[in-house]
This record gives sequence, structure tokens and C-alpha cells, in this order.
Amino acid sequence: MIRLEKVRKEFAGRVAVQSLDLEVPAGEIFGLLGHNGAGKSTAIGMMLGQVWPTAGRITICGEDVLAARKRALLQVGAIFEAPVFYDYLSGWTNLQILASYTAPTASNRLKEVVEWVGLTGREHSRVGTYSHGMRARLALAQALLPNPKLLILDEPSDGLDPEGIHEMRHTILRLHRELGLTILLSSHLLNEVEQICTRIAVMNQGVKVFEGTLSQARQPWAWIRIKVDDFSKAAQLLSLAGLISNQRDGAFVQLSEKAETHQLVTLLVAQGFRVHELAIEQETLETFYLDLMKKKDAPSGLQPASSI
Repeated sequence: MIRLEKVRKEFAGRVAVQSLDLEVPAGEIFGLLGHNGAGKSTAIGMMLGQVWPTAGRITICGEDVLAARKRALLQVGAIFEAPVFYDYLSGWTNLQILASYTAPTASNRLKEVVEWVGLTGREHSRVGTYSHGMRARLALAQALLPNPKLLILDEPSDGLDPEGIHEMRHTILRLHRELGLTILLSSHLLNEVEQICTRIAVMNQGVKVFEGTLSQARQPWAWIRIKVDDFSKAAQLLSLAGLISNQRDGAFVQLSEKAETHQLVTLLVAQGFRVHELAIEQETLETFYLDLMKKKDAPSGLQPASSI
């Protein structure tokens, strides 16, 4: 659905995106992550033909964005940067005006998108009376007007309160589930990405540093927490037996290939250790991201949604 090949963008000699390869298959909810200035909004701008790449090739829905932007974006809806509306007009009138820029839109289609985003009953109120969350839903309604197969959403939950974030999350999931949309979203809210996305890419200083499924990012079952009387001696024993490949923080071990947790307990008990606790630690997207940024020696601007 989306493919970027060796895409590069420079602004006055400064590299904003460097040799970016990215592929979003049909049917995915794909998360594009990165701190402020990582290059994700620039990448989305290039996908939408609003930012011209310095080099590389971009195809959307099988069409080359640079050679045939209109055809490429025919079935694409997007929220990019801060949506702008006429505050003195109603939400309905705003949608009519915005739809007229591309093609006449029937009233039943306007009614349909208003229902999809949960604005029924307020569509004829002035946008100036809307809350931030209602404006976000109106922006989403605008993105749905062309009846797209692909939605591209740049920070769709930005500035929303916890209730608004919750509503946006469930709207995105419902659109994906019931309309079968492919969705690419950029976000700095890791908890939201973890609940929505099936696949992610992480950018850092214009470079893609990870791409994979959410399960690959979490790295489940990677570490096991063991509480024994003498962790150092226990870890040495397990290592000599070939059951663990690594240890950290005086409490965690990593299983060797083909080793199983019950083997650890059996050996430790047989050697006289009292095992008070053994628990599998599943890495979260937040810890994965922070570890990834540390490895790249870059500061992180991302934060979990719970801290907002």
C-alpha cells in the first residue's frame, strides 16, 4: 500500500530523512515512531506529495507519488499537521467546503462520515464551539470524505485529554475493523501505539533504526527474574550448565537456546538453592524504545500516554 525506496530529504544542506526504506502492507495499522525532529512528519509529507524528496522513490496504492500525485492519492485520506477549519461555520458546512475542493460529495456521504466519527448531533454547531476532541473528530471526518482505502494520520491524538485519546483510539480500531482500512499513523504516545498497531518503524535523526512487528519489538520471554539467596552463584551455576546466555541487574537471566524455565528451577533446587521467585519479564514497547534510543546515543522525546 505504501513503499518508500532510498528516500532522502535535505533542507538547506541539513539531512532530515536519510535513505529511508519503508513498506506498509495492505490491512495493517502501522505505527511510525520517533522523537520530535526524528523525520517522521517529513516522511509523511513526502508520501502526501506536500514535501518534495531530494532523492528516492515513493509509491502509494501502486502509483508513483512524484510522477502521478493525483492518481496516487485518489484513495488516500489524511490528517497532516494541524487541521484548519472556519470557526464561524458549522462542522457540516466545513465538510461541504473541503469536499468541494476535490469533488462534489452527496449529503448522505457527509452524514455517513459524521456518524463514523461520532459527531452526530453537533455537526450543525459552529466549529468555534467545538472542544479539541471534537475538532480532531472533524479532521478525521474530512480524511474519510474520499472513501479512502488508506488513512495517513500524523499525530491524531496530539493535544487530546485522556478521554479524547481513548475515543480516538477506538475510532481508529473500528475504522480498521469495519471498513478494512490500511492505516499509517505517527505518534509519540507509546501506550497508544502498543494498543493499536500491528507493525511499527522507529526513526531517529532521520534514519530508520527498527522496523518489525509489535511482538518483535516487545521481545517476549527475553528475560527471567530469579530471586534466590545468592544470585551471583546461581547465575554462575546456570551458565556453566549452559542454561542461560546472559544476566543483568543482579536479578535477571536470559535463557539459552532450547533451554526451558523448569530446567533452571530443577538444577537450582538440586544444588541446594532456595528459589523464592521465578517470573518471566515481557518487555514493553516503552522499554524497547528507550533501550533503542540509548543504543543510538540519542535523547528520547517520546513518553507513554499515561503521563499526559
